[in-house]
Amino acid sequence: MSAEPRAGAVGVPTEGELLELAERVAGWARDGEQVEAYVARGRDTEIQVYSGEVESLSSAESAGIGIRVVANGRQGFAYAGSLDLDVVEETLAEARDNAGFASADEWVGLAVPDGTVAADLDVWSDELAGVPTADKVALALELERAVRAGDARIRQVESAEWGDSAYESAIVTNTGIRASSRRTVCYVSAEAVAGQGGETQTGSGYSVGRGPGDLDLVKAAADAVERSTRLLGATKPRSGHLTVVFEPRITATLLALIAGTLDGEAVLKGRSLFADRLGQPVAAASLTLVDDPTDPGAYGATPYDAEGLATRRNALIEDGTLKAFLYNTYSARRAGTKSTASAVRAGFKSGPGTGARALSVIPGTSSPAEILAAVGDGLLVQSVSGLHSGVNPVSGDFSVGAEGMLIERGALGRPVRELTIASTLQRMLQDIVAIGNDPERLPSSATGVTLAVGDLSMSGA
Repeated sequence: MSAEPRAGAVGVPTEGELLELAERVAGWARDGEQVEAYVARGRDTEIQVYSGEVESLSSAESAGIGIRVVANGRQGFAYAGSLDLDVVEETLAEARDNAGFASADEWVGLAVPDGTVAADLDVWSDELAGVPTADKVALALELERAVRAGDARIRQVESAEWGDSAYESAIVTNTGIRASSRRTVCYVSAEAVAGQGGETQTGSGYSVGRGPGDLDLVKAAADAVERSTRLLGATKPRSGHLTVVFEPRITATLLALIAGTLDGEAVLKGRSLFADRLGQPVAAASLTLVDDPTDPGAYGATPYDAEGLATRRNALIEDGTLKAFLYNTYSARRAGTKSTASAVRAGFKSGPGTGARALSVIPGTSSPAEILAAVGDGLLVQSVSGLHSGVNPVSGDFSVGAEGMLIERGALGRPVRELTIASTLQRMLQDIVAIGNDPERLPSSATGVTLAVGDLSMSGA
């Protein structure tokens, strides 16, 4: 029998001590018990400037532990926002108590090593920790000035922001899991308001990276200026059926929606339009969709999932054929298969769920300009609205508001707004006519790419 905890106190541990603490807690498991300790800490900064002044500045640090206990087919979970050993001991006792009141479930149980070797990923920037707050403020102010100077039609900058996050975690179980990881991300973003006569339009730009050296303020400012000014004079278009070209940002959002339907838990509950389609063609043959957290360039890259299994490249749709669903340990056991190392969690305050971390479509060979030329006449979508209410993940019905630019004779034409585009996710996947060669890293679980989809319904005037 493993030793019971002994009361004591520690401060917030150093990087190596996170793993040591998790190992210590997992070692307190009793006979017939599975114990998982998830220890994490993070630092976050967000700065907003407006009209040359700091409007808000927040900086926060957090540290805590989440503990799962499985005994006699019952699972209990508890967490604490402290790493003091006295508190950790109480948290373990609470998790045990919660397990005693839980319903029995034959599928519950912690992950066990599956032999996959973790990728050696460099997703941490030491540079970020050394950037003074004053320098972060200066970068946000510089971005605001660049947007204002970008075009005479820019009336104001709604916001210019700097944000960064550093997150470290360790997870250990008495079933053999032992993992730790850390990552940093930072970004700058701006929201511009352009005006012409009595009309105004908004547009945003951003740049993301691991450290300050990865950020491109010029690009972020130019995007905000272009995306706000090019919609000036937008009108309501005529209704019809046409080919729609989605910009990378919109494609990333669509990929995240599709990934939700490929969640093994949703499949088990009958809440996926692909529940009975495994091994069948579900998209154009040109489409290969993967979730690859081992790609160091992906925003969500990580060597381990939220249960401590080594992440891996999962091909979900390959050459148009549905190949796999995403599973964590629990949903995989229920489905009679193996985990795809797709466990995710919001932090130490929650247990693991299932989800994609680094979605991407294998890029095509055509540039955005070549795609527009091939389309001839159609619609370029710059932004959409109503995604949560307008997309049904069970039926696949798709109907959302949009704005963008008409494509006329292979080039961008007049701007349009107050329109709705509609189809089904099933048809949209089958009707993909072109995939761009322009992957764009985004602050989300997906990498975007220009995507052309044929025969969508556009409701306008």
